[in-house]
Amino acid sequence: MERWKRLLEQASAAAKAARAIAEKAEAENREMTGDERAEFDRKFAEATQFKADSDTAKKDADVMAQAKALAELTGMPDSATADPDGGGDGREKRYRDAKSLGQQVVGSPQFKAMMKAFGGRIPDGARVHSDPINVKALLTGGSDTSGGAFVVPDQSGIVEMLGRRPLVIRDVISIRQTESDSVEFVREVSHTNAAAPVPEATTSALPTAPGTAGALVPAAGGGYKPEGAWAFERDATRVVTIAEWVPATKRSLSDVKALQGLIDDELRADLAETEENEIVNGDGTGEHLTGIYHTSGIQEQPFDTDLFVTLRKALTKARTVGRVVVNGIGMHPADVEQVDLARDGNNRYYGNGPFALGPNTVWGRPIIESEAFVEGSPVVADFRKYVVWDREQATVTMSDSHADFFVRNLVAVLGEQREAGVATRPSAFVVCDITA
Repeated sequence: MERWKRLLEQASAAAKAARAIAEKAEAENREMTGDERAEFDRKFAEATQFKADSDTAKKDADVMAQAKALAELTGMPDSATADPDGGGDGREKRYRDAKSLGQQVVGSPQFKAMMKAFGGRIPDGARVHSDPINVKALLTGGSDTSGGAFVVPDQSGIVEMLGRRPLVIRDVISIRQTESDSVEFVREVSHTNAAAPVPEATTSALPTAPGTAGALVPAAGGGYKPEGAWAFERDATRVVTIAEWVPATKRSLSDVKALQGLIDDELRADLAETEENEIVNGDGTGEHLTGIYHTSGIQEQPFDTDLFVTLRKALTKARTVGRVVVNGIGMHPADVEQVDLARDGNNRYYGNGPFALGPNTVWGRPIIESEAFVEGSPVVADFRKYVVWDREQATVTMSDSHADFFVRNLVAVLGEQREAGVATRPSAFVVCDITA
């Protein structure tokens, strides 16, 4: 019987003995005595050790069996004593100087050192371990770092992209829909508030003609109400297209199941990232949106004392001139870092220190952190006053109708979206200079 099987039988016997002790106590409806517990632990340890030794011996036996099969497959003889005269079937002559895998193992210094520890004979139940035995040339095909043809790479399915910044602007602006190529809206340009307390009329007399040409003269005590004045203008913005395409082979799309979804996701993310840049930085020329920084009529707040004073004065401008309630402060990550690292005279962090809970704020307004904002130029605003009209939300299509793609088995994967965008109330945005 092979050694690993004998060890496995010993492990089974020890496990049965341990189980019998436990079952006896359970049948008698009591806890195990101290002696029983000690015997149970001893038998359990023996079972565990025999099982581990059996597993090791089994692996060794499997390796030897595989090596023998490999030697037979490659034509290597099982003995190094080939016919010196070249007799036999010719194969022994060709390999008469070669050793079988088994002879390489038992003839190695590592094997001899292991056997020496047992006096040349390994007793039953002994745990055997040797230093690594180098049979690399046979098993690895001469490679120092690989198992050669015997190793198949493990395909993890992971595709690690470069990463993207979080997109946050669309969450704080106004989103509407359109079915046209241009969008018109009406903007109030002036407002005269003439409302005032008015006394009750004391006469019904009609207005009288002026002495010279001019407006009629209201009768005194007539209880006339004051007239206000509002002025409006019509403005418009056009729908622009944001698009991108990438080439792909039909074979790659067929063979790599996740590739099409990955391309779809990445194209849509590229469009969304460009959209965010356009909303903030578009210069309004060509097919660009008119972004916040390039909108005519936005307010400016120059540097005053420090970062926090500057932002606070911008809040006042947005409230008193823009007539809005600020819903956020747009900042570049480098400017947010300044806020977080700011300390008082006692070298203590302010409210946004390392242990602050909840959203990051300045003067009670949430920080909208995005790389789209210009470093050193935060925007204090009611961002709802920037409106995007979606004409065609992001879509991804594929076609081989591009150049010679049809005959080359290539397809163009196109991502596209169409929209219009504009700041409907420019004075609701205050661009700050926080550089001293």
